[in-house]
Amino acid sequence: MNSGIFSAIGLSGIDPAIIFIVLLVLLVVAFVLLVVQGNKLKKLEKKYNKFMQGKEAESLEDEIVGLFHDNRMIRSENEKNRKDIIDINKRLNHSFQKIGLEKYDAFSQTGGKLSFALCMLDENDNGFLMNSVHNTDGMNYSYSKAINGGVSDVELSKDEKRALDKALASVNR
Repeated sequence: MNSGIFSAIGLSGIDPAIIFIVLLVLLVVAFVLLVVQGNKLKKLEKKYNKFMQGKEAESLEDEIVGLFHDNRMIRSENEKNRKDIIDINKRLNHSFQKIGLEKYDAFSQTGGKLSFALCMLDENDNGFLMNSVHNTDGMNYSYSKAINGGVSDVELSKDEKRALDKALASVNR
């Protein structure tokens, strides 16, 4: 079979059945590619619908912008909290954290431990020791001694020393 069209494009010696078979194979390949692309499109559409479920495109954009705004707010609050914690820790070092209390009977005949020595120290073992002595007449005398680095600059009585030792041994809680 001689065709003027086949002769014009230089395919005059080829059997038309071969051309038909080649076109049929190309058609099958195109159909397979169409089915594969259709499946991919369905999967993508399912993911898109799940992502957009209950949302319109504009409201979703507003959601995302809101999340970015919330994220900025959380970051600034976090930074403020971090600075506040550092400030609190600095102040805590100078607050009284260690306490020692020793109750004692200043005069054996009064009965009852109405006198006491109270020691209050900060993180660096600085603070004071207060002694309150209750005498037999019912009078109460109080005085204090400075404590620096866990040591008093004046001599301590045995009860005051026990109060200081209790404070030095107390654990920060």
